[in-house]
Amino acid sequence: MILPQTFVFPGITTRVVFGDGTLTQTGAEITRLGHTKALILSTAHQAADAQAMAANLGALSAGVFSEAAMHTPVNVTEAALAAYRASGATCIVALGGGSTIGLGKAIAVRTGADQIAIPTTYAGSEMTDILGETLDGQKTTRRDPAIRPETVIYDIALTLSLPASMTVTSALNAIAHGVEAIYAADGNPVLSLMSVEAMRAFRDGLPVLRTAPQDTAARAQVLYGAWLCSTALGYVSMALHHKLAHVIGGSFKTPHADTHAILLPHTAGFNAQAVPDLLAPVAEIFGGSVGGGLWDFAKANGAPLALRDLGLSQTDLDHAADIATQAPYPNPRPFDRADIRNLLAAAWEGARPD
Repeated sequence: MILPQTFVFPGITTRVVFGDGTLTQTGAEITRLGHTKALILSTAHQAADAQAMAANLGALSAGVFSEAAMHTPVNVTEAALAAYRASGATCIVALGGGSTIGLGKAIAVRTGADQIAIPTTYAGSEMTDILGETLDGQKTTRRDPAIRPETVIYDIALTLSLPASMTVTSALNAIAHGVEAIYAADGNPVLSLMSVEAMRAFRDGLPVLRTAPQDTAARAQVLYGAWLCSTALGYVSMALHHKLAHVIGGSFKTPHADTHAILLPHTAGFNAQAVPDLLAPVAEIFGGSVGGGLWDFAKANGAPLALRDLGLSQTDLDHAADIATQAPYPNPRPFDRADIRNLLAAAWEGARPD
């Protein structure tokens, strides 16, 4: 590890409950935070799970809002706010993936409500103070301490039925958080250690789940890796990878985790040329070069590899490059529009990075 002479570690503020069967502790966490009524959030796909939770919580439930949507559209947030205010709830329970947890954050930052996040994927939004919202085809991202959930409940049992495809793409999404934490301008050795530890957990656990999706030990490894990467991302500045993922997802409505999975080998490979020593552990864990190793790992686990498979055209790449270079943001390797256009072209084709 390359140890910086000066760094700041802000501490980890979110309470974490991790284990198998921890969903049963939701009511106790609502009470511990001083609340008597919680609105439960989910997507339409997970509405039955949210209704079951409401039934189990009994009097602690103020109802269910099951219209969370990908990329947190502002119009959905406005509908959820109306439901929250009408319900009499004083806190939020977000049960689901990044779409649902994002909606919980959007409500919290507007109302000051406490949040309990219960992730069912590995995408890793739950430990961060980051909120990405979509309005008029543009996705914007902001950070605020009020966005960070007060409690996160990780229940291994909730991930046992996660489809193989989503298991892989959300895991790669989480790995992207760890990669960017390692080279972040405001990173620190503690978060780097967490990120590298997470990648080992993903490397060892994810291939097992390809053939044995209900292997509890492997699910625990991967969920542990997701927690580590989510925590790391929550305390550093995002760089090129997340900027491109938000641009493409927000502008072209591509699936969030798939977009991250496809871009990761290309963005990591691009930045590895500027910080090879920092990213050397990534190359060691996945084999070969940083970009090539991540691409090989993604391919071996059945991940999508090409942006064109998500419906993007060559013209869309031009538009994405324009948006991505409109405002400066920290990145370890300087770039211009041509660099971004070339990177996106390789990701569009699904080419293996050198």
